[in-house]
Amino acid sequence: MPRPSESQASPVADFEASLDQLEQLVEKMEHGEMSLEESLAAYERGVGLYRKCQTALEQAELRVRLLSDPEQPDNAEPFGAPAADA
Repeated sequence: MPRPSESQASPVADFEASLDQLEQLVEKMEHGEMSLEESLAAYERGVGLYRKCQTALEQAELRVRLLSDPEQPDNAEPFGAPAADA
C-alpha cells in the first residue's frame, strides 16, 4: 500500500504545523517591529491559521466521539466530563 505523500499530512500533523506557524507569527507581531501593512497581512494569516487549527480540533473531537460510541456519537460524553457512577 502506498504511503501518503508529504502534501497529504494527517490532520494532527497539519494542526501541529499550523499551531507552530501561528505561535511564531504571534511572537513576531508582539515584537512590534512590523509596518502597518505587514501587521495587517500577518493578522490575516493568523486568522486563517486559527481557523485551520479550530477545524482540525473539531475533526479530532468528532473522530473520538465516533470511536467512543459509533452507534450514537451525539451521546458521547464531552472531554473532561465526570464519569457516571456505576
